[in-house]
Amino acid sequence: MKKMTLMQHFSELRRRFLWTLLIFCCAFVVGWYVAPYLQDVMVAPLLRVWSDGVLLYSGITDGLMIRLSLAFVVSLVVTIPALLWHIWAFVAPGLKEKEKHFIWPVLILSPILFVLGAGFAFYILFPFVFKFFIELNQGLSVPVLFLPAMRDYLSFAIGMLKVFGIAFQLPLAMVLLNRIGVLPRASVVGFRRYAIVIIVIAAAVLTPPDVVSQILLALPMWGLFELSLLFMRD
Repeated sequence: MKKMTLMQHFSELRRRFLWTLLIFCCAFVVGWYVAPYLQDVMVAPLLRVWSDGVLLYSGITDGLMIRLSLAFVVSLVVTIPALLWHIWAFVAPGLKEKEKHFIWPVLILSPILFVLGAGFAFYILFPFVFKFFIELNQGLSVPVLFLPAMRDYLSFAIGMLKVFGIAFQLPLAMVLLNRIGVLPRASVVGFRRYAIVIIVIAAAVLTPPDVVSQILLALPMWGLFELSLLFMRD
């Protein structure tokens, strides 16, 4: 394989950066047009448990800012896999075959685990959490006009999707640290009881203050922790 000069490396890096930027811009344009449909999808879990619900636009620019933020989310979802691929393509020529076989599954599994985590939050967690908040806000003894702001709701929902997507990276991170020799399996097994406590505390901090949502995050993380042990080497 022909070695590249430093300037050739910079040239290739610049080319890959421009391609990634182009993908981001194109995805943003697409996201601008699909944002209204995405907004309907994001609001659907709330309306399933609050059939007569109404969300509030509290400012004249809310519609614009929401559409821009959703378009940005779409562009990130599309661009991050492309960015990972370009990073891989840039560094792969300098890696050994063993290192390539090790990193390639990580690049594939990471987005899959993120989607699984976000999907779990959307389809399993959201109905319980939204029902809890609606009953809490409407169950007061004094008359209450419950009008959640659309921007606040979307910020909360997208934040929860990210939390669960990142939380589901736990087994990948553990196996990765194990394979590079930083995290021996025996140490993890001995640390298990403390790990469960940390998982419970993390679930309490990262989720809304209700027991159901905390359990719905803690149990999958615990399961993923135990699953990770099966793929770790002694």
